[in-house]
Amino acid sequence: MRVTMGRRMVVAAVLTAAGAALTVTFAPAVSPAWAHGPTRQKVRESIEINAPQDKVWAAIRNFQDMSWLPPVTKTSGEKGNEVGATRTLTLQGGATVEEELYKYEPDMLSYSYRITKVDVKVLPVTNYSSTLTVSPAPDGKSKLEWAGAFYRGFPNNDPPPELNDEAAKTAVIGLYKTGLEALKKKIESGS
Repeated sequence: MRVTMGRRMVVAAVLTAAGAALTVTFAPAVSPAWAHGPTRQKVRESIEINAPQDKVWAAIRNFQDMSWLPPVTKTSGEKGNEVGATRTLTLQGGATVEEELYKYEPDMLSYSYRITKVDVKVLPVTNYSSTLTVSPAPDGKSKLEWAGAFYRGFPNNDPPPELNDEAAKTAVIGLYKTGLEALKKKIESGS
């Protein structure tokens, strides 16, 4: 038994030394610098609305209606609020954005969707998903939160300025703030 253990230790030592020699033999003299692609960006905006949660939810719950978002002039779609429902938003100027509902939780006053097709000149993002959620706020008010995650419009390294991370975040933050402000105004004015 001692002979066997001794042999195992010798074999292990030889293999370890051989592995180290191979690593040294085949290791490049200079380590390459690996390029880094885009990182997933996240944006979260919210607004307090002077209205009960059910009223705020009623204004946003229909996935097929995004008339509350100022750049949208028309919404058309299929399957209502079913998971897998689709909609096409027509924007001022005629550009379109195609989206798909992938989570709908009316009991949680929340739904999530993803963009399936958009020209990066319209919205400089790729692989975009988003969630709208209504929650309680003090004094009978509501909080509406719009959260999104996405990659910049240019998926490779060295993006042009209009398709970089900052451009993507700026565009989404602007869209969210504009939409939330418009919705607050619409709900609080009763129109």
